[in-house]
Amino acid sequence: MSTGTGTRAVVEELLQRIGAGDPERIAELYAERGDWRLSWPEEEHGRPATPWIRHRSTRAEAAEHFRALAAHHVPEEAATTVERILVDGPDAVVLGEIRQTARATGRRYRARFALHLTVEDGLITRHHVYEDSLAVATAFTA
Repeated sequence: MSTGTGTRAVVEELLQRIGAGDPERIAELYAERGDWRLSWPEEEHGRPATPWIRHRSTRAEAAEHFRALAAHHVPEEAATTVERILVDGPDAVVLGEIRQTARATGRRYRARFALHLTVEDGLITRHHVYEDSLAVATAFTA
């Protein structure tokens, strides 16, 4: 069981690693098996323009998420503002805003987000993202 202090430390480390942009180091913070969800409508045939947006369940898939995310955006034009981190035992919610540029279209977008994480035994076992999916989808629409 994770304490609030341990949870906060893992979340802060995750945010630092995401900022550094090394998918393998980011993935080290995830359990081998976990619950990874994004608040996008389910689509039978996937989303070719936004392949990083899908449910995942393994540490290797977590690394792939961050690789795909980087490949489809212009890194020099990315920024994230974290406004608040709320911790309650093993659970944490990160609130903020991302600013990105879609590599395929050159369109910039801003999206508010809430990230719900659960930390158990020092590793992330839940990663649920709630974001402005319309802003993201519009940026990637030709």
